[in-house]
Amino acid sequence: MFTPKWKKEAQQLVKGARKFVDYKRDLLKPDRVAEIESRRLDLLNAIQSKDLTKVKEASKQVRAVCENSLPHEKPLGWLEENVEVMFVAIVIALGLRAYYLQPFRIPTGSMQPTLNGIIGTPLERNQWPSLPQRLIEKVLRGRDYIHVVNDRDRHIAVTRQGRFDIVDTQFMHFFSRSEIRFSDSESLQLPAPTGPSYKLGLEKVIAYAAHHGGLIPKGMVVCEGTIDSGDLVLVDKFSYHFRKPNRGEVFVFNTIDIEGIQKRSGEQGAGSHYIKRLCGIPGDTLSIQSPNLLIDGKVAQEPGIQRVIRGEGSYSINPNGYDLADPAEPSHNGIKLPQYLAGEGATLSLAADGRPGMREYAALGDNTGNSLDSRYWGTVKEFNLVGPALFSLWPITTGHWGLIH
Repeated sequence: MFTPKWKKEAQQLVKGARKFVDYKRDLLKPDRVAEIESRRLDLLNAIQSKDLTKVKEASKQVRAVCENSLPHEKPLGWLEENVEVMFVAIVIALGLRAYYLQPFRIPTGSMQPTLNGIIGTPLERNQWPSLPQRLIEKVLRGRDYIHVVNDRDRHIAVTRQGRFDIVDTQFMHFFSRSEIRFSDSESLQLPAPTGPSYKLGLEKVIAYAAHHGGLIPKGMVVCEGTIDSGDLVLVDKFSYHFRKPNRGEVFVFNTIDIEGIQKRSGEQGAGSHYIKRLCGIPGDTLSIQSPNLLIDGKVAQEPGIQRVIRGEGSYSINPNGYDLADPAEPSHNGIKLPQYLAGEGATLSLAADGRPGMREYAALGDNTGNSLDSRYWGTVKEFNLVGPALFSLWPITTGHWGLIH
């Protein structure tokens, strides 16, 4: 606090000269290293003698020898400096994503109203608002206005199971899309998964094609309306290394080796991520007496689960609360797929022992009337867990921005 300014500056120069040698030692010649060290010691002696004239001269010598020790090193230009800064930023971002926080976009409506998936709303083009308003909505709520028209006659391809070949796909491993495959032309990709696309007109297109040999005529509107982006959330990948998952929290898991998901969802379900509410932890036995979710025969009391059970306010989207699995589930290759909470008295028990990573959890969507979850494909193994959903980043006008509960 009471050290003179000249002394502070001289001491910082002594430290700076030492750091310069440490950082550049592989580029400096031995005689240069010795000269810098000699000048640095001269400055230290001058500081100790408290002779201001000697300090100024020694400081000048230290600066000169450091500046001239690498005369052939070209200083970084503005481009090199910005590239270096960007590279460091990218490395830091990738490190955070790999070990601490990962963004995850909600593709479906299984967690509504807690979190939104992609929502499609029919709206004819002549009813669209002005371009400035559409741009504002794009920024604030992630809304896109869609108008897809078939540009020529096409015939939808048919799968071996006799269904029209329309599948969900991933664009750039991050954006959910749907794809119509044709027998007489290239595929047509739609800007939303099949669920929202059906609401925007695809359902009518399929009905027409079913009565006209798979034909979609030129000029037919395939999709028209708005697509609201699913919520973008941050997933905490760190916490589960230090604490056990809590029943009632929203969490993300990968689908590796969850056979029921892959059989029901096809290519998109293999190696993807799901977000649900963690409704059962190792040792629990789950059952459903609609609207209640029972844990070991008692109604679950966790706040997030209770909101679904009561079905109040925005949670009235699913008035039955927790419901049993739909018995009319599809088959896979002619074999009916198993269900785990599909009838009165059905239970799902979660293993608490076994090899590391094999403890079991149960995942249910808050919108259980429209959720592919543990009622249909069973348990989530411990090794599948990614982490709790921490924060909803965007859109910012849906009422979901902030911490996720």
